[in-house]
Amino acid sequence: MPSRRFRRGRTTGLLLALAGMIVAGTAVAGPATADPAPLLPAATGNGHPSERGEMPSCKTAFPSGVRCLSTWHRLSAGGGTGSAQSAGSAAVAAPKEGLSPADIRAAYKLPAKGAKNQTIAIVDAYDNPHVEKDLKAYRKAWKLPPCTTANGCFRKVNQRGGTKYPVGDPGWGVEIALDVQAVSATCPTCKILLVEADDPSFKAMGTAVKTAVRLGADVVSNSYGADEFAGMFTIAKKYYTHPGVPILASSGDFGFTTASFPAVLKTTWAIGGTTLIPTAKGGWTEDAWFGAGSGCSAYVPKPRVQKDTNCAMRTVADISAVAHSEEGFAVYDTYGLGQDNGWIAVGGTSLSAPLVAGMIGMAGNSAKVASPSYPYRHRSGLKDVVGGSTGYCGHDYLCTGIKGYDAPTGLGSPRGLKSL
Repeated sequence: MPSRRFRRGRTTGLLLALAGMIVAGTAVAGPATADPAPLLPAATGNGHPSERGEMPSCKTAFPSGVRCLSTWHRLSAGGGTGSAQSAGSAAVAAPKEGLSPADIRAAYKLPAKGAKNQTIAIVDAYDNPHVEKDLKAYRKAWKLPPCTTANGCFRKVNQRGGTKYPVGDPGWGVEIALDVQAVSATCPTCKILLVEADDPSFKAMGTAVKTAVRLGADVVSNSYGADEFAGMFTIAKKYYTHPGVPILASSGDFGFTTASFPAVLKTTWAIGGTTLIPTAKGGWTEDAWFGAGSGCSAYVPKPRVQKDTNCAMRTVADISAVAHSEEGFAVYDTYGLGQDNGWIAVGGTSLSAPLVAGMIGMAGNSAKVASPSYPYRHRSGLKDVVGGSTGYCGHDYLCTGIKGYDAPTGLGSPRGLKSL
């Protein structure tokens, strides 16, 4: 059975999803001061401390906006380099715990080499001023090729494409570090474009997506979400509709509940989450992660390629990748975590989306696979995920990992690049 560290789907959210109503009160991180205080341990969604001191990266309310979809905990070995390390160092050792790039490549049977010069855009809110330095340390620790501003691999801009960055925020800083390092794990030859929105509002985040495409992104990854709402179609048309560019979004971290925006949009790949489990023979298997967002839209018409019968409207998700493992995904972050600066373990569907974005970049066919309908017509490279549940729905496919399509994991998770 997977560890139950992460937040379960909310019962109220389940009822509202079934009624086709909107759940209010989406939470996101607010801006930090110039000298941010370290993030402190927080309770999980049920109000109790989590097993390993799991902390939501973004936990402060923000009206008419999104929250990032990651949680983190300190590593018990090889992490927590502390405030003395806050200035960062490229000469850090890889941790003894946590999923590594090699683990990810082995689990998803990714080839040793892939496409070059593909640009993966990451859209997040606020600034992580240590992101490039920490990315350098991460890639050196795992023996990945350098990705820097100097060699043209890494670029950071604000939502308008300029270099006057937003105010820094340690919570979104964890999200930023996770996103760029997850892309690095699946596509070390990809370029990375980080677009930092002024804040987590719908307008700012949408503007950042539009800027990412304008600046040449081949794939855009969005590790954030909010409950779907009636006015999202106007935002979708203006900011999230880019033929020829795959737009990916995390399905959410609250289990079987209201469908998440922007993952629910017809123009967006909805990326669900799995629990990645090592086998006794040295391989990997997957279950549906119980936090993975799953459910029926109350607004978005059902795509023709979706043949499931219990949702009259769009079903979330499309495909999936790891969101949770016993040890978490190892991330190097030295911004605002106090004594936990250094190696931490991060999870959530915020991990799934950039991992798949990197896989699409590695395949090098982004324009061809841009439509979310593509994997439905090319399933041979996807492994069905059977087992696990995201809430109570009478063991229905809407919240249970079953044979064939199911909402938590969609069509399954990639094995190689055939479906990408």
